Amino acid sequence: MKSLPIAIVCLLTLAGCSVEAPPPDATQGTHKSTMTPAQVQALQAQETLGSFTGYGATRFGMDEDAFRTAWRADLTGSTDPAGDCSLLQPTWYKQLADFDFMFEHGHFVRYDVGTPKEVAPGGGRVGMSVAQIRALYGPGLQVSPSSHMQNEQLLRIADGKGHVLIFETDTAGKVSQWRVGILPQIDYKDGCII
Repeated sequence: MKSLPIAIVCLLTLAGCSVEAPPPDATQGTHKSTMTPAQVQALQAQETLGSFTGYGATRFGMDEDAFRTAWRADLTGSTDPAGDCSLLQPTWYKQLADFDFMFEHGHFVRYDVGTPKEVAPGGGRVGMSVAQIRALYGPGLQVSPSSHMQNEQLLRIADGKGHVLIFETDTAGKVSQWRVGILPQIDYKDGCII
């Protein structure tokens, strides 16, 4: 009878052990990733609303109805399924420069952020220096001069699956805004302006 409690303790101890399955290979895809596998895994594990595939429960490619269902909060604006470009905005932001969702031909393709309240996939945010962004995103970060603003830079990182994050800096070398989206819309210079 004394061996029964020992057996129960052993079974409970073994039941508490588990083996985790290896993470899926996040680098597979048709697009080249500029992140290391460790960075991809860290980004997938983070608990922020901004992601490379959308924002919160929304996903790139959704039409307006699916987007509104996933968003579950009030938005200002509307989209034109036949139109080239439209913007929706959460009602708690007063300016489009702070936060907006871009739709093209009725589908969600990009979101833009101009406030330090929101966190980009990987931890970047408005107000950070180029050095801070480099420390977060590593050697895969591509830095280039802005094509339309002198003494400003674009800091670009791709996830390898067709999604891109771009930080824009001001003349002081601080992030002034960032955006996440798909090609070609991620490269539109100013929202709906090509």
